[in-house]
Amino acid sequence: MKKHEHDKDLNTFNRRRFLQGLAGGTGLCVISPEGLKAHQPASAKTPSVLVDITRCIGCRSCMRACKQANDLPVTTDLTADFPGTWDAEELRFDQWTVVNPVTGHNGDGVEVTRNIKSQCMQCLEPTCVSVCPVGAMTKSELGPILYSADRCIGCRYCIMACPFDIPKFEWEGGMWAVIGKCQFCAHTRLAEGRLPACVESCPTGALKFGARDALLFEARARIKTQPDRYVNHIYGESEAGGTAWLYLSDVPFENIGFKSGVETAPMPPLTWEVLSKIPIMASAMAGLFGTVAWSLNRREAAERREASESQEESE
Repeated sequence: MKKHEHDKDLNTFNRRRFLQGLAGGTGLCVISPEGLKAHQPASAKTPSVLVDITRCIGCRSCMRACKQANDLPVTTDLTADFPGTWDAEELRFDQWTVVNPVTGHNGDGVEVTRNIKSQCMQCLEPTCVSVCPVGAMTKSELGPILYSADRCIGCRYCIMACPFDIPKFEWEGGMWAVIGKCQFCAHTRLAEGRLPACVESCPTGALKFGARDALLFEARARIKTQPDRYVNHIYGESEAGGTAWLYLSDVPFENIGFKSGVETAPMPPLTWEVLSKIPIMASAMAGLFGTVAWSLNRREAAERREASESQEESE
């Protein structure tokens, strides 16, 4: 009697494990990849910023304004010793923009130092949105790419997929996954018709906000009318399929730390080829693992039954 009940419990346990394995695989397919595609390319009127590196004095007013506008902690003194030797700052989950002096060589081979502002480039066709399996990264109707912490599962696919290495992860967040990146003041300022905090705070006009097509027109005009001042390249016009942040410089961009060789074709179609296969792959893998677990448990039950029978016979 006890032997029969023991085997019944094991068989029930095995069936439950098997069904749980299948259910887990099915759960992975609840979110259809069709809904995770990045929106179609933003129109020429998408909100954008033109950064003129020749006008940036490195005051870091934009960094201070960003932290204040987004309630981010101030972990460094952004006012001391200007324009002295500041330590280099890095993008973090709680620091969405930085300005650092970068030394390189101009077109004549002369060593020069320029102040470079970094933040999310706000791709027109964002790869981070395409690879996020739970929709934590979304592209808003206005254009900015937004992050929802309550959806994030901490997979960090967005970090690996970003062609500009922008999103940052809070490694000390424990069980809570937190990604940090510029949200373009979409909820706090753009929605109210105000300028992004960094643009509003710039004292030299190095940052100019406007529609993307108008800023591209102005950038081309500056290059054409002042060819001795600017290199003939608008960074962000074509990189990664185009970005909302556009840069002008008097020094080749690859000489002052900008990522070179970034694909000009939009990247989401490439990620979509992989994501579109997730339901099929997940179901197949779940079925395989479930079957293996079920088989192993059956064999374990048989071995225990044989051992129990042998023990009873010996007694």
